[in-house]
Amino acid sequence: MKRARHWTGDMALRPADTRASIAVDLGAESCRVSLLRWLDGAASISLVHRFANAPREVDGGLHWDLAMIEAGLDVGLRKCAEIATEGVRSIAVDGWAVDYVRLDAEGKPLADPFCYRDERTLKAERSLHRRISPEKLRELTGVQLLRINTLYQLHADTLQGLPEGSQWLNLPEYILSRWGGARVAEHTNATHTGMVELYRRQWCREIFSAAQLDLASAPKIVPPGTEVGRLNGPLAELPAFHNTVLIAPACHDTASAIAGIPATGNDWAYISSGTWSLVGTLVEQPRNGKDAADENFTNLGAVGDRICFHKNVNGMWLIKQCIDKWAADGRVWSVPELVAAAEAVAKPHGVLDVDDPELLLAGRMPQRINAQRVRKGFEALDESPEGAPVFASLIFHSLAARYAKVLDRVALHSGKKLKRLFVVGGASQNEFLNRLTQQATGLELFRGSAESSTVGNFAVQMAVLEGSRDSVTGAYAEQVSRWAGVFVAALERS
Repeated sequence: MKRARHWTGDMALRPADTRASIAVDLGAESCRVSLLRWLDGAASISLVHRFANAPREVDGGLHWDLAMIEAGLDVGLRKCAEIATEGVRSIAVDGWAVDYVRLDAEGKPLADPFCYRDERTLKAERSLHRRISPEKLRELTGVQLLRINTLYQLHADTLQGLPEGSQWLNLPEYILSRWGGARVAEHTNATHTGMVELYRRQWCREIFSAAQLDLASAPKIVPPGTEVGRLNGPLAELPAFHNTVLIAPACHDTASAIAGIPATGNDWAYISSGTWSLVGTLVEQPRNGKDAADENFTNLGAVGDRICFHKNVNGMWLIKQCIDKWAADGRVWSVPELVAAAEAVAKPHGVLDVDDPELLLAGRMPQRINAQRVRKGFEALDESPEGAPVFASLIFHSLAARYAKVLDRVALHSGKKLKRLFVVGGASQNEFLNRLTQQATGLELFRGSAESSTVGNFAVQMAVLEGSRDSVTGAYAEQVSRWAGVFVAALERS
């Protein structure tokens, strides 16, 4: 199995302007501010600031602490300004999808944004589906139907009688606007709202009407790699931030992660591997036939006017939930320790249905796994912490088997003859799972960066600043891939 350094791009690639750049990655558990510098002619990427993030219960609703997020990011930018004495050329922001900030006429937040896990969307989903069927929504948008999507949240706002405000912005675009950028909806992030027409790539009037939403409140959709303004306000007074450009990259972190894969050609697939595993490929045109819809594949925006065609598969959530249970029972397993132990034991008979709805729930994961095994006619496993390696072995073998089945369907729906598989994200470092996946799929597997979203963020910045200004062409996508190779190599060196 080849490592990332074997598939990096043109190491001679350098920008004409060697000022620094900043990538902000908003995460539902932590937010990161990373700095790209050109030291002795080579790219150097460092994590400058990281802070924890989590929703909190306020007045009966689950909300993000927007002021805390804003303050943490400002600290990160100030730290970058102290380090990058050569100046900061550009800043871009990516993050998790679907959540948004409602604004007043002056662009100020009306309230802390809701978290997608808030249960108000249960009622909103039922209400909306009485107005427009799930089948019609899928036909119009091509995206999988999830009650966490922005569409259901905005409809929940309407049902709650919340003041509409003049506009709403998804979180990454809001942060850019707060720093001086235009109020926009970057396309990869907009597709996650569940309100974008699949083929016309614009807001869908039929959906807005059904959800009782004002189309005038929706921001203008722009492609990834759009310059949205210049940094202004107090931060712009720092010397390093003179004439710093604000860029909407692929604002959805998964789209940034896929942009962080330095691969060209049409024979490869990807797994963005973490709590969830997103298993799919890039396509030029959507795949929204009955079979793809029935199998819950989704068509989401990608860099270079392409589509991320993939399916959600349960991922390291299974291991994390088991580890939490074993910790409560008195034994703390780290993931690397557990991976090594799993590799040393024999695989138990059978495989799990990792996408069983019961295994998507929190708590009692070893017991949930055993309940499924018993239903299938297999013996229950030792649920104590001492039995952890066998559970982990079962989970890793089962994930690899599921990836193989999904990738077979990806090849069928996309019409591609797949030869290569690129694994990115935090779980890409799991060499045991990678090896099992390579064996199960028969594909040549390449391990990408654990920080692929940051790589893709920087790659989009460089492509628009140093290459084509038309960010919806194949040439632009190739430029992004070339820069991604440079930055993957930089992280490998660090």
